[in-house]
Amino acid sequence: MEESKGRVCVTGGAGYIASWIIKRLLQDGYSVNTTVRPDPVHEEDASFLYYLPGASQRLQVFNADLNIPESFSAAIEGCIGVFHVATPVDFESKEPEEIVSKRSIDGALGILKACLNSKSAKRVVYTSSSSAVFYNGKEEEVMDENFWSDVDYLRSSKPFGWPYAVSKTLTEMAVLEFGEQNGLDVVTLIPTFVFGPFICPKLPSSVDATLNFAFGDKGPFGLLLQAPMVHVDDVARAYIFLLEHSNLKGRYNCSQCLVTHERISELVSAKYQKFQPQTVDSLKQIEGIKLSDLSSKKLIDAGFVFKCGLEEMVDDAIQCCQEKGYI
Repeated sequence: MEESKGRVCVTGGAGYIASWIIKRLLQDGYSVNTTVRPDPVHEEDASFLYYLPGASQRLQVFNADLNIPESFSAAIEGCIGVFHVATPVDFESKEPEEIVSKRSIDGALGILKACLNSKSAKRVVYTSSSSAVFYNGKEEEVMDENFWSDVDYLRSSKPFGWPYAVSKTLTEMAVLEFGEQNGLDVVTLIPTFVFGPFICPKLPSSVDATLNFAFGDKGPFGLLLQAPMVHVDDVARAYIFLLEHSNLKGRYNCSQCLVTHERISELVSAKYQKFQPQTVDSLKQIEGIKLSDLSSKKLIDAGFVFKCGLEEMVDDAIQCCQEKGYI
């Protein structure tokens, strides 16, 4: 099949967001190289990607590991754009924060160097996280791209998953600095809680956390009472939007709406009688977490349009989880 839009690379192809980006890219007419980790201990099953429409003609899967940054060179060669999505995730803090951060930074910078060497990569879209924005000790209702998490604050307060937040903050800073210093076009996308359907075999942690939030259950993050959310398809579309609009620079928040437990539980209880979330009254006496909203004004002002609201997120996630036997 003729390549109508060129070839791009997506790192971490077996993951939730990356696999959906690949699905979207193939649908939009791109050819895709993706990477999976060859580590036998953490073996990643990427076989489901081969069943995506267009995969047999326009998808190639490469082995690469963030511990060996040069291993990404083959997948990046000849690509016009790179979506760096792969990241070390260690919410349980099994490794020291310094090791997690070093692996993340070294891997990301190694990928950027491979992009420079390729001569073909025109733009890199790095996947940051709302955890690189939220944790700054400031009680702001809404935060834009000028807000950064404070690494010292994270190290002293140690919220759940703090090593991950440190690594994402330091890595995003490093990739933006590298791009500026080396003349490489780097932008970053900052998704909030990504919700909706999934094509990867395992239940994504963000979907699991958001379902806990919807049902009023305490998850690994604690009891969430308020959180910003975005549909996975809007996230994938935002990545492609940033690739295709070369005039856009810097950081871009990607969040569709701020969701309260009251709002999401009303949706769930009205449409899915088998699920009975805790009532708002029962939660009033419980101390929970209320996260700030992230403003997507910069992305919207650039011309991006979110297509999926909370109802689509809930419907798509629950129906997908039911089909796969998770709920």
